[in-house]
Amino acid sequence: MDDERTTNPNKTVITAIQDVKRQSVAADACLVVIYGEDMGRRVSLSKEPLVIGRSSKCELQVDQESVSRNHARITFVEKAYVIQDLGSTNGTYVNDELADSIPLRDGDQVKIGRTIFKFISSGNVEVQYHEEIYRLMTVDGLTEVHNKRYFHEQIEKETSRARRYGRNYGVVMFDLDHFKNINDTYGHLAGDAVLRQLGQIVRTKVRRDDTIARVGGEEFGVILPEVDESGARILAEKLRASIEEGVFRFESTRIHVTISAGVAMFAPEMKDGEEAVKLADDHLYEAKRSGRNKVC
Repeated sequence: MDDERTTNPNKTVITAIQDVKRQSVAADACLVVIYGEDMGRRVSLSKEPLVIGRSSKCELQVDQESVSRNHARITFVEKAYVIQDLGSTNGTYVNDELADSIPLRDGDQVKIGRTIFKFISSGNVEVQYHEEIYRLMTVDGLTEVHNKRYFHEQIEKETSRARRYGRNYGVVMFDLDHFKNINDTYGHLAGDAVLRQLGQIVRTKVRRDDTIARVGGEEFGVILPEVDESGARILAEKLRASIEEGVFRFESTRIHVTISAGVAMFAPEMKDGEEAVKLADDHLYEAKRSGRNKVC
């Protein structure tokens, strides 16, 4: 078993683990952890059934309270891998849909408790696995927007470009209002679902050249190249309104979600781009102090 860890100053950790192949059948598919503990872990699949659950007797143990002892089973049936829920308490999700028994397709995302796996089966599995590991270095597996590390790398690049060519860029920082109450009222699985759905909304609202990233638990940042302050405020307000009007659901429950946002512009006299980020963050907390669900 090879254990290879990659770290960076923002504490993003990806653990790339090559599991010992079960039985003697050459694996032609695998699961990769894209969100949760052991992010980057690869679990090779063979023709033998694989049970996922909290029990130490499971072939794939996921030791979380939200995971049942025997949660789900993956079986090879007629040239396809089929995942079947085993009567778990919190259900098995495939591409955010509750699943009882369903064949897996290449690229499907399987959510067991708070862990998300990506199913890889077609082409060169080894190559696809390493491509997925590379992607996880820049993308948050839950929301599928960029991560904190990538955000700060892009801030440096935009600052350098702004100084060199005398161009503007704006920063929007926002987070969910009363997110702790969502977790406390509906549970952490619901909180994860809200964050995931929020990611789907905001990805459609930014421009192609903008950078949207999850920079904390429920905090996000947007880098807006070549905009003035008015343009940055318009984008922030569009995000705020889209989320307030959005439909967030966990199972049969609809959850009302709002955000507070802060806007700032990079200025030539600033020491670096992080000053613009801090200023936007200060404006975010001003929005929270003055009533939430607003842009400052």
